[in-house]
Amino acid sequence: MKLYLQNLLDGIPFENLPAKWRGFDFARFSKDKTLFDFQQNALKNSLKALHLYFKDKNQDKKALFDHYKLNGLEEDFDYDLKNKEGKKNGKVSFRYDKDYPAVDSKIPFARFINRMSFWMATGSGKTLIIVKLIEILGKLITEKELPANDILFLAHRDDLLEQFENHVDEFNSFNFDTKINLKSLKDYESVKRENALPFAKKEITVFYYRSDLISDYTSEKNRQFSKLR
Repeated sequence: MKLYLQNLLDGIPFENLPAKWRGFDFARFSKDKTLFDFQQNALKNSLKALHLYFKDKNQDKKALFDHYKLNGLEEDFDYDLKNKEGKKNGKVSFRYDKDYPAVDSKIPFARFINRMSFWMATGSGKTLIIVKLIEILGKLITEKELPANDILFLAHRDDLLEQFENHVDEFNSFNFDTKINLKSLKDYESVKRENALPFAKKEITVFYYRSDLISDYTSEKNRQFSKLR
């Protein structure tokens, strides 16, 4: 398997990022935890990827896709909306056709290329890295280096959500200059009404939910919206 994004990021020296993107304490997590070097490097690679898309490519997915192709991307990763028998593929349902328009029954890869992942072994601290990345995202948003988009954490099991909650609590207990406020996605509307500044200087609002229940949640919201209409 070719690691295209990893190869791109290896060619970007972290020291070349602007000062606002480098001036973070990548090690500190809580009273009893500091991040290992490989975990800190994962965070730095994340910042390089975010800077590449949001700053260098100005949030232009096509420009990022062309950059991938110039750096060796050859595979066809378009998402086929039909299976081999020509029937609709039931694995993924794209409801937002304005963001993901189909071309010949396929979603072009360029439409969802602005993604990255942590490919790490079980128990290597991915959740720690995610919590620490949320802290950094909040600070970059406050500095207007990134757009103030909502942050959503999804996991497919309750124990993973509980692990996330515990790590956030541990982080909050030690980091007095930044607090992460966890809110259920079910409370999205009320939270947005009450919280006009989700990225206040010392607070970051993060929504979380079970990923396998998202379809049920969105279907219910669509039904409610239809009644209102």
